[in-house]
Amino acid sequence: MSTSKVETASLSQRAAALSPNAAAKVPPGAIFFDSGHAFPGILPDLSEESTKALGSFRPETLQYAPRPGLPELREWIAEYLRADGVANRSAAEILVTNGAKHALELVCRLLLNDGDAIVVTAPTYFTAIPIFRSFAVEFIEIAQDSEGLNAKELQDCLRKRAARGDRLPKFIYDVPDFHNPTGVTMSRARREALLDVAEEFGIFVVEDSPYRKVRFDGESLPSLQGLDRTGRVLTLGTFSKLLAPGLRIGWLSGAPDLLNRVVQLKADGGSCPLTQRLILEFCKSGRLSSHIDVVQRTYRAHRDSMAAALSREIPEASFDKPQGGYYIWLTFPVQADTDALAKLALTEGAVVLPGSKFFARCATGSAAVIPSNYMRLAYSHATPAEIDEGISRLARAYRSLKPAKSHRQKK
Repeated sequence: MSTSKVETASLSQRAAALSPNAAAKVPPGAIFFDSGHAFPGILPDLSEESTKALGSFRPETLQYAPRPGLPELREWIAEYLRADGVANRSAAEILVTNGAKHALELVCRLLLNDGDAIVVTAPTYFTAIPIFRSFAVEFIEIAQDSEGLNAKELQDCLRKRAARGDRLPKFIYDVPDFHNPTGVTMSRARREALLDVAEEFGIFVVEDSPYRKVRFDGESLPSLQGLDRTGRVLTLGTFSKLLAPGLRIGWLSGAPDLLNRVVQLKADGGSCPLTQRLILEFCKSGRLSSHIDVVQRTYRAHRDSMAAALSREIPEASFDKPQGGYYIWLTFPVQADTDALAKLALTEGAVVLPGSKFFARCATGSAAVIPSNYMRLAYSHATPAEIDEGISRLARAYRSLKPAKSHRQKK
């Protein structure tokens, strides 16, 4: 299908693509702001790479892959990370996975036992929560502000736990660049402070970094792994945001002794060699840089469209305009109930996620005060025109929303 045809696909076609059962769940013509799907118009044409992968590379691509990943792709990723400031990264420090969430699950299998504690931000990436829950973890939620995770609060919390003899966390999980869901980028001072805390208590840091190259404004900051001098940082990367989510290829970057242990847990016969080769040929051709430029231009326009629509349609709600990534974190007046609002918005044909889904202890059913007035909106998939219409629908739902208490106690 040509790019123009993809861009003009009907809303109903897009709904079906996003959810096989969409017709039964949402009204026809619904506009989706709930998930970080790629914009169809920027998905690259991989025809040339496919021909090569299934032609001259057929003995490689239709066979089992090496469990750590294709050596040439691992070397390319290592060079990509070296260019991004991770000094001396080698292919031995790269493990190819079936997407970043697969890498996260492998890290959990490596480091966690039932009942172990981990640190997450409040809020945090909601799709990671059920992965962590499957290991029966104790969540330690640490607040964040415009500079990212509050390292001083974390340090104080861990010192108190140590003084009580409580179990220290196995790792700190964070998305430092264009945080999901808040869009916040962690300052350099906070990055350094976070690493200092990790070193003080001898714990790992899991850096989830899917959006790092989806930057629109400002200067790039060193990654946590780029600042790491003790080998404590394990970084999750992915081609989902760089190229296409359907390829399902990501990577784990870390110290060789850790990766050697992780490889033994990767019982999949090796991630798909066909998609690895497609990606490798695309990157080797030099097309990635220009493709990232298109991604940045496209999503900058989408972000600006959503920011303008929100300011116009729901001026009562506040947000910080992210410098990159896929999401805007919306704060409604305290009396708003975004769980109820999400249901009303659905009847108007706008699919959104309430903020309560992004708080780990709330999602696990622990007794906790649940913030009721937050919402994450994804601007990646919809066109600017759809964004305008979708925010208008959300505004209509908000106008019909009955006031609620500012917080709810979850039993």
